[in-house]
Amino acid sequence: MPTPALAGQAEIAARPGQAGTVAIEIARQTRTSIVILDPALAARPVPEIRGRFDTAEAVRRLARAAGGRAVPTGPAAWRIEPVPARAGRNRARPHRHAPAPAMAGPPPEPIVVVASKRGLTIDQVPGQVAVLDGKVLNAGGTGGTEKITQQLATVASTHLGSGRNKLFIRGIADSSFTGPTQATVGQYLGDLRLTYNAPDPDLRLSDMARVEVLEGPQGTLYGAGSLGGIIRLVPNRPQLDTASFSGVLGGALTQHGNPGGDAAAVVNLPLAEGKAALRATADAMRMGGYIDKPLLGRRDVNRTDILGGRATLRFDPAPGWSVEVLALGQTTDTAGSQYADRDGAPLENSARVPETAHADYAMGQFVVSGQIGAVRLRSTTGLVHQSLRENYDASLPEGAPRLFTQTNRTRMVANETRVWMPERHGFGWLAGVSFTHNKTELKRLFSAAGLRSTTAGVRNAIDEATLYGEASVRLAPPLVATAGGRITWSWLDGEGEDIRPEIIMAFAGSGITASRTYTKALPSLALHLELAPRSALYLRYQEGFRPGGLAIESDYVRRFRNDSTQTFEIGARHGRRGHGAFDMAMSLSYTRWQDIQADFIDTTGLPSTANIGDGRIWTVSLSGGALVLPGLRLEAGVAWNQSKVDKPVLPLALLNARAMQVPNIAHVAARLGFAWDREIKGDIRLQAQGWASYVGRSRLGVGPELGASQGDYLDTGISARIGNRRLGVTLGITNITDERGNRFSLGTPFGTGREQVTPLRPRTLRIGIDTTF
Repeated sequence: MPTPALAGQAEIAARPGQAGTVAIEIARQTRTSIVILDPALAARPVPEIRGRFDTAEAVRRLARAAGGRAVPTGPAAWRIEPVPARAGRNRARPHRHAPAPAMAGPPPEPIVVVASKRGLTIDQVPGQVAVLDGKVLNAGGTGGTEKITQQLATVASTHLGSGRNKLFIRGIADSSFTGPTQATVGQYLGDLRLTYNAPDPDLRLSDMARVEVLEGPQGTLYGAGSLGGIIRLVPNRPQLDTASFSGVLGGALTQHGNPGGDAAAVVNLPLAEGKAALRATADAMRMGGYIDKPLLGRRDVNRTDILGGRATLRFDPAPGWSVEVLALGQTTDTAGSQYADRDGAPLENSARVPETAHADYAMGQFVVSGQIGAVRLRSTTGLVHQSLRENYDASLPEGAPRLFTQTNRTRMVANETRVWMPERHGFGWLAGVSFTHNKTELKRLFSAAGLRSTTAGVRNAIDEATLYGEASVRLAPPLVATAGGRITWSWLDGEGEDIRPEIIMAFAGSGITASRTYTKALPSLALHLELAPRSALYLRYQEGFRPGGLAIESDYVRRFRNDSTQTFEIGARHGRRGHGAFDMAMSLSYTRWQDIQADFIDTTGLPSTANIGDGRIWTVSLSGGALVLPGLRLEAGVAWNQSKVDKPVLPLALLNARAMQVPNIAHVAARLGFAWDREIKGDIRLQAQGWASYVGRSRLGVGPELGASQGDYLDTGISARIGNRRLGVTLGITNITDERGNRFSLGTPFGTGREQVTPLRPRTLRIGIDTTF
C-alpha cells in the first residue's frame, strides 16, 4: 500500500532559503526523506516553493532551483545531487552574485538542531541555540572546550586544567570543584552524555560537523544535570560513497615558556558501496609549560600532553535505516599545576611538591536509527569510563612537604530510545524513554615523608529511569505552542569509604550510608511566533533538577539534598549565527534556584558539598553579526548576570552580601569577532578570523575561604589560512597582548597564606599545515 505522501497531491508551502533548509520543510510536509549530501549544493539559495502537487514534482522543483537533479532512493526517499558536468548545458545555474560566506565552507547538512531531538530547524526552536560550525572551531588548529568558550559569551569554565574543569552556561554555576554533585551543564556526544558527575573531559573537536549549545534548563528533554543548558558535539558521519583523508600538523611557541605542537588525522573508508563505511580520527597535542616552581628548582612545569581518537562504523541495511558503532578514547597527562602566587613573581608558584594530574576517558556507543512510515526512531546505548587522579600541594607553612592525592572514578551505562513525527498538518510530537546507571568513587590520601594516610572517601551510585514527551500545535500560521513533560524515577545509594572506626561506631553507620528513591516531574511550556521569514519571538518556561548524594566533610560523610530550578524566558531571533546579511539573538531570563548544591572548604582545608539555600538569577544576553563587506563579517555578543543567594541557611547567612553571589560567573562577559574570506588567485583563498573576549569579575566560591576575586581580563586571538581546499598554511596568535589576567583563583585548596591566580597562557604563535584528498 503506498504511503500517504505518495498517494496523491499535497499542499506544499516552503519559504525561500538555502536548499538544505527547504528540503527539510518539504520532507516534513510530504512525510518523505529528502537528502542533500553535497554541502555546496545544500547551501545554494532557492526561491519559495508553494502549491499543490505530488511529492515527485515538489522534489524536482527543488532540485531544478538548486541546480541539481532528483534521484529516488526508496518508496518515500529522494536524494538531490549535483548535475554531472556533461549535463551542464541544461543545468539550472545558481545565483552568481550571492555574497560569499564569511568563512569558507557551507553550513552543515542537514541544517537541523540535533539537540531538539525532533529535527527542528533553528528557526523553529523556541529558545536560544547557537550552532558552531566544526570548520570554524578548528581554524588555527584542533582544540577542545576552550574553542567553544572563545566563541560564546554565555559559556564559562573553571581553569584547573584540561580534563579537570567544570562548565557553566548563563549564570548557573555551583562551585569550583569536581565532587559528588552533578554538573549544571549537560555535555553530549550525539545522544549519549559525556559525563554525569565528573569534570569536562575536554575532548578534541576534530572532525565535528558542528557543536550545538542550548541555553537555559533543558529538563524535559534531558533530565537531571541540565540546569544551565546543553552542549552537544555532533561528529561527521561516515560517508558511504567517498574515500578521503585529511591531516593537520602544527607547531607552537609560547612566550616565557616551552614549545608545543599538535597533529590530527581523519580518514573515511567505504567498506561496501552504498552500505557500509568506517570513519576514524586521531589527535595528539602537547601544550608547552610556562609556570616555574623555584622551590623545586623546576621551570615550565605545567606541560600538558593529550592523545585521543575516535572511530565510527556505519552500516545502512535498508533505505532510511542506519546502524552505527562508535568507540572513543582520550588520555590527558599534566606534568604540573598552572596557577601562580598572587603576590609572587609573575608565572611562579611556591609549591613544595609536584602537582601532576592524569585523566582517562573512554566511550562506546551503539546507535540504531530509522523510519517507519512518517514516524522516526533512534535508539542509543552507551558505556562511559572516566578517571581522574589529581595531586595538590597540602604542605603546612611550618611543616614538611605534604602531598594530597584525590582519585575520582566514574562508570556509566545509559540508553535512550525515542520516536517522533515531524510537523504534519500543524501537529508534531516526540516520545522517549531513557535509563542511566552511574557510579562514582572518590578516594583521598595524604603523603608526607614517605608515609601515607587515607582520609574519608565516598561512593555515590544512581539508577535513573525516565519517560518524556513533547508536542507542538500550530495555533495559527505563524504561532506554535509547545508543551512537554518528563517523569524521572531515581534510586540513590551512597556509602562512605575509609572512615575511621571510632566515627563508624559513634554514628552506628547511620551517617555514612544513604539509600532512597526520588521521583521528579519536569513540565515545560513554550510559545513561538514567526514574525517574518527567519525572525521569531518566543516565550518559554522550563525546569531542571539534580539528585542529592553523599559528600565528605572533615572525617565525616554527610548527605546533601536535591536542588531544582524554574526558569522563565523571553527572547527574539533573526537569521542564523554566521550566515546571511544580518543575524541577531537576544533573551531575558529569570531563574529561581532552590536548595542550591555548592562547595565550600571544610575545617581540614578540603572541599565539601552542601545545600546553601535558595537563590535567584537574572540574565540578559545579546548577540549578533553582520556582513559589512563582501567576505567580511563582524560579530558581537554580551551577557549580563545578576545573582544572589537570598535565602541562605546558617551559618552561611552570617556572611556578607558579596559572598552570597553565585560563584564563578562574571557579572559581564563580552565578545567581539570577525571573519574574512577573500579570493587571491584561482582557487587560492585567504581566510582569517579573530576575536577579543572580556571576562568580568567573579568570585571563586561560597564562604570566606573561597571569597577570592577572579576575572576582569581581556583574551584575544587571530588566525589566518592561505591555500585551497587541498592544501593550506595557517598562522595564528593567541593572547596577542600577552596579558597575565586571572582566569581562576584556585590551584590548591590547601594554599594557606598563599592567595593564588591562574594566568592566561602567554602569547603563543602557531604555524600549521593542513591537507585534504
